[in-house]
Amino acid sequence: MESGGSSDAMRIVVTGGTGLVGRALQAVVEKSPRPNEEWVFLASSDGDLSDMDATRAIFEKHRPTHVVHLAAMVGGLFKNMKYKLDFLRKNLQINDCVLHCCYEYKVKKCVSCLSTCIFPDKTTYPIDETMVHNGPPHSSNFGYAHAKRLIDVQNRAYYEQHGCQFTSVIPTNVFGPHDNYNLEDSHVIPGLIHKCYLAKQKGEPLLVYGTGTPLRQFIYSLDLARLFIWVLREYQEIDPIILSVGEEDEVSIRDVALMVAKAMNFEGKVIFDSTKADGQFKKTASNAKLMRYLPDFKFTNIEQALKESVDWFCAHYDTARK
Repeated sequence: MESGGSSDAMRIVVTGGTGLVGRALQAVVEKSPRPNEEWVFLASSDGDLSDMDATRAIFEKHRPTHVVHLAAMVGGLFKNMKYKLDFLRKNLQINDCVLHCCYEYKVKKCVSCLSTCIFPDKTTYPIDETMVHNGPPHSSNFGYAHAKRLIDVQNRAYYEQHGCQFTSVIPTNVFGPHDNYNLEDSHVIPGLIHKCYLAKQKGEPLLVYGTGTPLRQFIYSLDLARLFIWVLREYQEIDPIILSVGEEDEVSIRDVALMVAKAMNFEGKVIFDSTKADGQFKKTASNAKLMRYLPDFKFTNIEQALKESVDWFCAHYDTARK
């Protein structure tokens, strides 16, 4: 996976560079730097990417040869349900500014990050890359989902009209250090880690919303970062690629909660509140395309990845996003 790629000088600008995936990219790049690659990780304080003039100023300053586009307006389920128009407009604006500046500044390659929420609500499993536009997404977050879907449409249009090498990746459920641990607005694993930490401090049971039966594919942010770098250096298609563990590595929320408790050395009770909604039972994605390209890629064992994530949160409790 480390071989190949161009020896030409690359200046890679990462939008959304201080979030979960951006921090993981930074960690992987710092561990094995390449002399021909210069990485620039942008924070929101570097400029408003939903404003074309501000975005052009960033491109003018850094003159990237390559872009990894992670920046987005994001939020949990309830925020998505309440502000569908805001999620649609803001993300359309961000994506249009970033991709058009990539075109204007003759960026050689742009890799954008999509989400499995873009897939049709009513579908067959496993989901694969050919099914993105086969029906409407789930109604709960259609604003965000449509904006993300349109990146794929934009990529094809920029390629067909201008020959631009713009592509995208679709990760499954990402977790790892530097996540968002806000109890109201986080994804399942960081939410469980924060809840478990507080339950341990207070000597209370760990209360998990739902029955614990839904199944999910989780990918460790550091594994995702390694794959993202491979896509940037090697993947030549415009069509998106799903970055995920295999179907056989789906785990239940119940098992994840118990693994988090074990990693936290939590010895109290774990209680599942079945009066709370479970969400979709499964959203199984196929990683067959990825495995055709990288049959020998080794994902981090989920127990080890959860242990590293829990240890990071405990060590950075005071400064973690929450």
